[in-house]
Amino acid sequence: MQFRFRRFDLKLTRTWRIASGAGGAGTNDYGTVFVELADEDGRIGIGEAASTGRYGQPMEIIEAFLKKVDANRLSFDDIPGSMKYLDTVAAGNDAAKCAINIALLDAVAKAAKQPIYDFLKLGFTEKKHVTSFSIGIDTPEVIREKVREADRYPVLKLKVGSPEDKANFAALREAAPDKPVRVDANEAWETKEEALSNIEWLHFHGNIEFIEQPMPATASRADMIWLKERSPMPIFGDESYHHASDIDLAAECFHGVNVKLVKTGGISGAHDALQAARKRGLKTMIGCMIESSILITAASHLAELTDHLDIDGNILISNDPYAGCTAEKGIISFANTEEKFGLRVKVR
Repeated sequence: MQFRFRRFDLKLTRTWRIASGAGGAGTNDYGTVFVELADEDGRIGIGEAASTGRYGQPMEIIEAFLKKVDANRLSFDDIPGSMKYLDTVAAGNDAAKCAINIALLDAVAKAAKQPIYDFLKLGFTEKKHVTSFSIGIDTPEVIREKVREADRYPVLKLKVGSPEDKANFAALREAAPDKPVRVDANEAWETKEEALSNIEWLHFHGNIEFIEQPMPATASRADMIWLKERSPMPIFGDESYHHASDIDLAAECFHGVNVKLVKTGGISGAHDALQAARKRGLKTMIGCMIESSILITAASHLAELTDHLDIDGNILISNDPYAGCTAEKGIISFANTEEKFGLRVKVR
């Protein structure tokens, strides 16, 4: 097996700021790592590891893990075995493992002449799956501009967790008075009382679908249960839900979960995390980081397991080197994708 990887800086179309992570003045680029696997039979797969400070996986950590990987221990014919091997290299490192998992599935599904969604026996329904468009923390004036620029997207997602939250929400509503909105607090509210007060305020002002991770993942289970019982709108766990093994906590504390491939170690782990949540009666969503079309398209192959999608990371950048599924007017589609099998992604 041949194994190559390279780092790449994704350039944002606008400065990005959220309550956790970048913070401060925000950031204008995000690092990612692209992976390629190839074997002697001509099978080739590609994957991506998006960096994330919140989950302790900056570029340096991702690259350090990938340098330790023995390509001879990876096999397109044994993806579960390959993932077990990666766990012996080091615990955690889910972003790096995600890239390899996607590349393995890409190659195998292409060899089988199937898209990954068919290889996993999920299928994909056109004109059904809609992604939200994310509006990062900013000034009310810039929020209005961003919302107007996102006019073609039917669902918005507003990042909160700044002193200007109420003014920002008012600016959003001024620009889009009737559009459904999701709110992402990114762990911003320290106490259950603060979280409930903010949630009640948002609910009063209407047309909010749900709120993501209002309290830190380190908050006590008792406090998160207290908030769930009193919240007038659904609460989704994000930073609190990484793998299927977290399902007991998620089922007690949230109404739904946000699954991200970089948290679960790839498509295989995300599939398991989504199925575990569905079995416990939770609503499901796939989210993303700032990512290229490799990771966004990989997430789209699992769309049939979700109630909601927030996979706009590639829409927020200006230099995506790959082309995969599209999101015209927010509708995720493979209809015009040139590559018909595997991940269905090509170099631009």
